[in-house]
Amino acid sequence: MKLILKIIFLLPLMGFSQSDFEKAEKLFHQSKHALAKPIFENILKEKPSDLKTLEYLGDIEGASKAWTNAMFYYDKLRKLKPSEANYHYKYGGCLGMKAKESNKFKALGMIDDIKSSFEKAIQLNPNHIEARWALIELYLELPGIVGGSEKKAHKYSDELFKISLVDGYLSKGRIAEYFNRYKEAESNYKKAIEIGGSKTSYQKLANLYKNKMNQPEKAKLVLETYQEKNKS
Repeated sequence: MKLILKIIFLLPLMGFSQSDFEKAEKLFHQSKHALAKPIFENILKEKPSDLKTLEYLGDIEGASKAWTNAMFYYDKLRKLKPSEANYHYKYGGCLGMKAKESNKFKALGMIDDIKSSFEKAIQLNPNHIEARWALIELYLELPGIVGGSEKKAHKYSDELFKISLVDGYLSKGRIAEYFNRYKEAESNYKKAIEIGGSKTSYQKLANLYKNKMNQPEKAKLVLETYQEKNKS
């Protein structure tokens, strides 16, 4: 009898909790983060180890560039479920953004943790595209004296080719563009367009023409071509 009464009293509470979560989730997907955040925080008080709630809160903090707060949630996630690649990737991403805002001495102390977070994501999910992109950017932007390396960037770009040809060509284009090899970058972006025709591919080529090669008319033509091909 006591068990039945407990179930009867718990049912409305469970329904209320689920309703709150769905409401917060809907607000999140509408980019109404300021409204979703306090609801998720209240849910977390009742369920402090709820993975999805923790991730939403981390994503909200990340979207507002509150990197330390975001890292708190992602760190908790990777400890609660260390086998989930995305938790390590998101933690490493926030750590990298935090490093950019820190002084050089402090940032240097974060590099190993940033690398290991992305590498762990790849170890757990061998097809993790975003973690490889993050490592490419890291090795491009780091000074050579602390580990920056075009060769290492190409290593992860080569791995992308095995997972996604479009990402492979885009990453080769990105590396070439970074080192001012604009014709090489142009060729790779065009190949990405030929294979996938994604908006990102067209945008990368247009940005290259406009911002690096001083060819705004070509940039305009690229975007017009994309729009024409994707008319509904």
